[in-house]
Amino acid sequence: MISLDDLWGRLFNFENYGELLALVQNSLIAGAILGIVGGLIGVFVMQRDMAFAVHGISELSFAGAAAALLFGVNVVAGSIAGALVAAIMIGLLGSRARDRNSIIGVLMPFGLGLGILFLALYPGRSGNKFGLLTGQIISVDDPQLVWLTGISIVVLAGLLWMWRPLSFDSLDADVAAARGVPTRFVSLAFMVLLGLIVAVSVQIIGALLVLALLVTPAAAALRLSASPLWVPVLAMVFGFVSAVGGILLALGGSLPISPYITTISFTIYLVARLMGLRTKTRPGLR
Repeated sequence: MISLDDLWGRLFNFENYGELLALVQNSLIAGAILGIVGGLIGVFVMQRDMAFAVHGISELSFAGAAAALLFGVNVVAGSIAGALVAAIMIGLLGSRARDRNSIIGVLMPFGLGLGILFLALYPGRSGNKFGLLTGQIISVDDPQLVWLTGISIVVLAGLLWMWRPLSFDSLDADVAAARGVPTRFVSLAFMVLLGLIVAVSVQIIGALLVLALLVTPAAAALRLSASPLWVPVLAMVFGFVSAVGGILLALGGSLPISPYITTISFTIYLVARLMGLRTKTRPGLR
């Protein structure tokens, strides 16, 4: 049975913190970028009611990363391949919410089962296996940082390029189609961007808890405002604080990074929800 002192020591231990901080510079940079981009794309995830899709894509991304680990190829590339397969399938076959949820419900257990199979066959360190599910604080080396940064820039550029039609399609797809917006292309392009950012997020927080970066910050922002300007700004700030704050806290403990990120993210959401209830009838950011 663990004592409270031992538990606290495992959660928070800041001895030699400065030396350890130098080891996670790449993770801090990657976390900051993913927090910002994940918060931004999360706004459209919430508007399009696709939080369930994020989890489905992450399971196939996990399977792709596990396969890459087993066969000795680039893990990020495997994660991206799995995520893109899931995203494109959902985008092509799930035009309606009911169809989309059915497809995701089929993909999730398949992807998770496939990933577990690949990990069971992998003869290497157990830490690599566990890290795909829960994230690794010092797993981002220089080549991975280049991958993560490059993909995040592509996702950000894609969102900015299709911002207006994507916003229109997210708010009312039928009216957007009547006005000439290529809704089929917009939906598929968005799913590809979502697949890319899910794949790289898996490298930081793990496949099981990726929702903490791609859904919770945007959900918190929507509790505080309905402004088309403030919601993305708040979502990016919340994503940044969750990712970077979680990494900084995890550095002082002996636990995986994901519990820290998810706790900060959930706390922000809880505070935002309480503030939203108090300011619902008052003027503010709305």
